[in-house]
Parts: sequence; structure tokens; C-alpha cells
Amino acid sequence: MVKRSPNASARAGRILFALALILSVSSDACRGTNQSQVRRYHLKGEVVQVDKSQQHLVVNHEEIPGFMAAMTMPYPVADARTLEEVSPGDQITADVVVGQSEIHLENVVVIKKSDGKTSPPGAHLQPSGREEAVPDFTMLNQDGKRIHLREYRGKSVLLTFIYTRCPLPDYCPLMTHNFAEIEKALMKAPELYAQTHLLSISFDSQYDTPQVLRNYARAFVPERGPGAFDHWEFATIPAAEKSAVTKFFDVFVAEEQGQVTHSMSTAIISPEGRVYKDYNGNDWKPADVLVDLRSCIDTRVDGAASENISQSRQP
Repeated sequence: MVKRSPNASARAGRILFALALILSVSSDACRGTNQSQVRRYHLKGEVVQVDKSQQHLVVNHEEIPGFMAAMTMPYPVADARTLEEVSPGDQITADVVVGQSEIHLENVVVIKKSDGKTSPPGAHLQPSGREEAVPDFTMLNQDGKRIHLREYRGKSVLLTFIYTRCPLPDYCPLMTHNFAEIEKALMKAPELYAQTHLLSISFDSQYDTPQVLRNYARAFVPERGPGAFDHWEFATIPAAEKSAVTKFFDVFVAEEQGQVTHSMSTAIISPEGRVYKDYNGNDWKPADVLVDLRSCIDTRVDGAASENISQSRQP
């Protein structure tokens, strides 16, 4: 249940929609030490959205010492009644409980009720289009081949960021399952399939070698012989380019004291090599992204047609 304390005050952290994914990579884990110990951290921030369908609170929180930087992210809540007693704009404190394979909030306390001027729920969760040219980043794919983003000019590229050791099913694994669903749908539409490309990018180059990526991908990519990865590739970012790639796509990545924390980012790159639309978080649906992919391609076709008409009218 939610407890209320009307006289306390809170400071909102910076708005960066991110999902923190926690994985212990300490030497103790390598030696097989019991990882079932639960860790607790104190959270203080502002409710951005109440998501009853997924039993999540999206919270714009201050820095959590020893855990993560200030950011906005969705947290599952242990008690569903909490969602009935908080509103967007409420200032809260809570315990962030981190287990071996899940993370949630407990002991949510409203310390200041909203003034009613808060942005509508979901205002920070909508996909956005930057229409920004994408640099020609270099990556290493599941076959050990060096690839460049410029190679995909002329196609709409859907890309996302993952790492294969991610233990939380609603985060990196969900992104990969969503991509698998999109891949199957595209295969049923040959014309659209021929004009698109999927790319799952790992920022964990030290562990996610080409062989690791290939083994991971086999569970999701339809078996089609030598051409299995022609349309959906898995790649890792070289250490030298990691900072530039993650900065451009607004991916927060940090590894400290055996913990990996990162945000989630998915984007559509237009055939001209520009950001057509990007999505922060894990709440996007494959069906919606398929519509956006079709729209991206149609926009290019319509633009080319208009240009041809314009040229034909010139004396």
C-alpha cells in the first residue's frame, strides 16, 4: 500500500527515458557464488506514468547512489494497489529491490501530491523522429565480418540494442522476440521484405563475440541455410566506436562494481540514411513498428514520385 507524507520535498532528475538492466559479472559469479541475495536501494523522484496494464510505474528519479544515474524508467511494482493510489506528477520515495533476474519497487511513499499541471501520461514515451543523418558506424557481425551502416542505403533499417547475457525477460529478450515477430511478418510481405533490414546491436563486445552472437541468434532467426542472416543481422560495436554509437542513439551504458546498466533504444533508419523514427524503452509493439516501416518506405516512394513529376514539368 502507498503511504503519504505531505511535508517532505523532492527534486526531479533529468528526463532520460531509460531501462536499467542489471547483470552481475563479478568474479564471484564466475566462481559460482550464490547470486540469490537481494539488494535494496532508495529511490526518490516523480511519477511520469501509471501503467496499470503492465503493473509499472514510470518514475523520473534522482541519482540512486551505488546503483544508477538520474533517469526516467519504468519499474514493476510489487503491490498492484499502489497503482490506484499514485498519479502522474506525484513525488515519491520507494525501495528498488534488485534480485537475480528481476527488479521492482516496494514501499512506495507519496511525499507530495501532484499540482495537476503534469504532462499527460505517456508524454515522454512516444516515438520521435529526429531526421538526423546517421554516421557510417562500423560493427562486427555474427559471421566475423566488418559491416558499415552505409551498406544498407536504399533500405529502411530497423535496429535495436541488446546484450546476450541480459537476464530480464521484459528487456533485451523482449526486444529480440519483437524483432523475431517483425521478421516473420516481413517474410510474408516480399515487397516490404526486400526494402528492409534488421540489425540487433550488442554493446558488450568483450563477451558478445561473433560466435556468441551467432549461437544466440539461432534461437530466433529462421533456419535458411547460408543466407539465414541476410535480412536480420546481429553485430557488436568495437570498443573504439562504442562511445560514439551509444551517444548518437541515446543509449546509456555503464558498468560499475560488477553491474551492467543500460537504456533501451530502437530506431528506424530511412533509405537515405537518416533517423526516421526512434523509440525509447520497451513498450513499443511490433505491429506499430511494421506500420512505421511501411510509412518510411512509402514516404521515400512518394518523394521520388514528386521529384519525377517536378522534373517532367520543367521546360
